[in-house]
Amino acid sequence: MQYTKLGKTGLDVSRICVGAMSFGVAESGRHTWTLDEDRSRQIITAALDHGINFFDTANIYSDGTSEEILGGVLGDLGDRDSLVIATKVHGPTHHGPNGRGLSRKHIMTEVEASLRRLDTDYIDLYQIHRLDPSTPLEETLEALHDLVKSGKVRYLGASSMFAWELTKALYTADLRGISRFVSMQDHYNLLYREEEREMLPLCLDQGLGVLPWSPLARGRIARPWGEASERLRTDKFGSKLYAADHSDREIIDAVGHVAERHQTSRATVGLAWLLHQPGVTAPIVGATQTRHLDEAVNALDVELTERDLDELTSSYLPRRVSGF
Repeated sequence: MQYTKLGKTGLDVSRICVGAMSFGVAESGRHTWTLDEDRSRQIITAALDHGINFFDTANIYSDGTSEEILGGVLGDLGDRDSLVIATKVHGPTHHGPNGRGLSRKHIMTEVEASLRRLDTDYIDLYQIHRLDPSTPLEETLEALHDLVKSGKVRYLGASSMFAWELTKALYTADLRGISRFVSMQDHYNLLYREEEREMLPLCLDQGLGVLPWSPLARGRIARPWGEASERLRTDKFGSKLYAADHSDREIIDAVGHVAERHQTSRATVGLAWLLHQPGVTAPIVGATQTRHLDEAVNALDVELTERDLDELTSSYLPRRVSGF
């Protein structure tokens, strides 16, 4: 396994991050493709065997059971001091007042709930899942800073937003002399590259680590055009992210050509391309089978040529901003 620093911090993370959205059983039944504890344990065990130390979840994944499973299995199998556990706050956790968002009240309530479910004394990377326009930015940042100072959180991260919004957050934190975001978890893959216009240059300039979510475009990049998984068929949010136009097909066909040249899988090529991009720290890989982790780790050893890179990117056309 390869390790790198998360942005300008001293934190060492594996170059593959395991996304835990596929772990847990949602009472609401929204995700039919998630894994129960036994099957999740197989994925987590395989990740640890590969040397992966970086795991990302969220308080709303599968009604909190993702955090419970991840924390329980890592507690059994992992060395907490070597592990990097990331989770997120923002989404709805109950239907009453103060049940969502980034108010001080909701943040303070939810960090305690996440710590309890993860069965840990601290969270390595606490991320805002999205911005909350109904709460003053200063309130959110001050509350997050207090969590860092209390020792319950080590580092702070952000997720999908406009570059000007991240700039404002970083400037506000610097102006107040409080903890700033050290990472950006954004929507970035071969089918969606709008982040290259402003967000990625900003992260490079400011020293933020970049943690792409949906690195294989909800699995579209990992299979030939027209093939669909259970997740593709049932993921309503994912269906809004991609237009499935002619250029998408050309890109996916190109992934297949490059995979054949390198005698590897499409998923490996898609992740290798991300790992070649400046500023990218670790793609967040959502695995439901252990072979998905094998393919992700194999991407670390794939050296894409200029011919490969040109073939993978030449068909891309500008897209509407999506993911937040």
